[in-house]
Amino acid sequence: MNERKFKHIGTRPVRPDGVDKVTGRANYGADIDMPGMLHGVVLRSPYAHARIRSIDTSAAEKSPGVKAVLVGTDLPDLPRDLKGGPENHVTLADLSRNCLARETALYHGHAVAALAATSLEAAQEAVQKIVVDYEELEPVLEIDQAIAPDAPILHDHVRTAGMRGDLPDGPTNIASRIEFSRGNLEEGFADADVVVEREFSTPWAHQGYIEPHACAARVGEDGQAVLYGSSQGQFLMRDLCVGLLQLEPGKLKVVPAEIGGGFGGKTTVYNEPLVVALAKKSNRPVKMVMTREEVFRATGPTSASKMRFKMGAKRDGTITAASASIYMEAGAFPGSPAGAAAMCCFGPYTFPNFSIEAHDVLVNKLKSAAYRAPGAPMGALGTESLLDEIAREIGMDPIELRLRNAVQQGDTSTLGMPYDRIGFIETLEAAKSHPHYKAPLGPNQGRGVASGYWFNAGMQSSANISIHADGSAVVACGSPDIGGWRASMALIAAEELGIPYERVRPVVLDTDSVGYSDLTGGSRTTVVTGMAIIEAARQVIDELRARTAKMWDVELDAVGWQDGCAVGVNGAGDNEPMTLAEIAAGFSATGGPVNAEASVVPAATGPSFGTHICDLEVDKETGVSKVVRYTVVQDAGKAIHPSYVEGQMQGGASQGIGIALNEEYIYDEKGVLENPSFLDYRMPVASDLPMIDTVIVEVPNPAHPYGARGVGEIPIVPPLAAVANAMSDALGVRMTDLPLSPPRVLGALSEDV
Repeated sequence: MNERKFKHIGTRPVRPDGVDKVTGRANYGADIDMPGMLHGVVLRSPYAHARIRSIDTSAAEKSPGVKAVLVGTDLPDLPRDLKGGPENHVTLADLSRNCLARETALYHGHAVAALAATSLEAAQEAVQKIVVDYEELEPVLEIDQAIAPDAPILHDHVRTAGMRGDLPDGPTNIASRIEFSRGNLEEGFADADVVVEREFSTPWAHQGYIEPHACAARVGEDGQAVLYGSSQGQFLMRDLCVGLLQLEPGKLKVVPAEIGGGFGGKTTVYNEPLVVALAKKSNRPVKMVMTREEVFRATGPTSASKMRFKMGAKRDGTITAASASIYMEAGAFPGSPAGAAAMCCFGPYTFPNFSIEAHDVLVNKLKSAAYRAPGAPMGALGTESLLDEIAREIGMDPIELRLRNAVQQGDTSTLGMPYDRIGFIETLEAAKSHPHYKAPLGPNQGRGVASGYWFNAGMQSSANISIHADGSAVVACGSPDIGGWRASMALIAAEELGIPYERVRPVVLDTDSVGYSDLTGGSRTTVVTGMAIIEAARQVIDELRARTAKMWDVELDAVGWQDGCAVGVNGAGDNEPMTLAEIAAGFSATGGPVNAEASVVPAATGPSFGTHICDLEVDKETGVSKVVRYTVVQDAGKAIHPSYVEGQMQGGASQGIGIALNEEYIYDEKGVLENPSFLDYRMPVASDLPMIDTVIVEVPNPAHPYGARGVGEIPIVPPLAAVANAMSDALGVRMTDLPLSPPRVLGALSEDV
């Protein structure tokens, strides 16, 4: 692939939406206000598992200011074969029951009713008057309990999907099982000189977005509904809500607000269908904003996991065999990222013999949602920890061991498909030569290395480009801007059109104003929507050349395009170049406005790889640990806006460090979450972390016109293992249950004495 020389791509301009955000002018979901607007609230279950015998809303309906009340039976009863969103792996029937419980409340905080009133205070007072008759049931809170033969069953209709093995034929809490394998596992382990086997566990962990879920809706007398809110995809919100409410797609428009973070947690719906239903029932606009406690208790964190990994190697570092058995808690409804964990755990390596099985397990906890490379960090924890142990056992440098087994172009992935050009080896080599890797460690410090893989999503994107009379351009897309894609889209349009970055205005439009686009997630937006912008820009250029040919009275092939100007070629070189602004000034005389639209569905987007180095210091008296140095090396293919690529690398690493060291959902014996606030759910802040160093590797991606790769998911994949390996190096003890909190560190040290 010939590497193109760029003028704008790879530069670091200020983001177009930055001023509005730092001055407070940007409108988020909770900023929405409409005349006559009502305020909606939700009544939630006080039990982790309870049969709902009856719901009496009569007192609430008579409460001052109440205009509409909603219970589960007010929503359509949907068949169980209708699928939900691309990131959720859940049916619409299950999603509907997650939004409002029907027969059974399946977790503490499960929504059982909702109402709208003239003020938030009136709504909060009235909702407490709803009387629910519960029959408390035994909750299922852990994987071992859920898969036991005598476990209480959450859903009588659930049967294990996928390859069954020896799993039960009847009702079960194992919603699905998948398997990948290659070669002969027994022979592979027999050929090994060293075999290591460990069990690992990881906790439920929240994405930690600062903005709570917020939405508002109005429904006109003609039945036309408009939904406003913060999400990771306005088209996804539309499709889910029309499915859940059984509306015609054309009857719901979704207008995106700015979004204060999501990381996968805003790829599904909670209050959105409720707010539309309440607006329709009350004939008034309705707004619903979750409290922080509701966000923790009733939205989707990433799944907890329990895993067993086994790996064998020769003394020269060749891995001969590896196996993984992965169980992940989906929560109350099927749909954990166990499949992605299985797909990714061995992804960076050429293991000749392997077997992977992954199970989706139901428990009485809130339904899990996507969280940045869902499942992959857990799978990497097992693989990268065992690689670290093997390296120590055979006396080999841990990066050299990974280089010995690293995938490269032409190798076969876990799923059986060949890799195209990839940059995994380059990330390992960059990490090995980085000053961090050679720096001396201080007292009570350890160093860990880990790598990771993410396949990156493709899906659908659309873009429109229109040219103003002054030659400036508007780029319109249908995916919310979370990580700074407005800047990236403007750079791409400026690069193609050959005009200054400042002359491009990128905008996010509603579902009625731009072609269908899938969500912002899966590291797809800059890559795939960028493809649509490139295609639309090239259509614009072809039209500008045609207009110029008309003005010059020459054939189309006599007009070229260079540096934002039409230039004469093929015998027309005597004509003076015309700038885009000069061509645009004559649009009315040459055919009217110039605009173009493009939609793309790429067959592939190219995977991403990264390698991290972590230095950790541990106080062996208190068990408190602190990351003192951290370096992220990642293949970005081509960094469109390097500052935002670095920001993704640092942000993903920070979140992974938090999960590794402190973050976890803590439940009591009845399934009640005990730490539903940022005071008690301990996320790292700036003072907890060092400045995270970043190294961008650029191995062009053949699947993209500029060589770009998705960069948002892969930074969170290696940190769990990198931190755990650093802890092992510092303590001389291998810890396998996350988070590596002070009590666990002290426990591990006492057991080792």
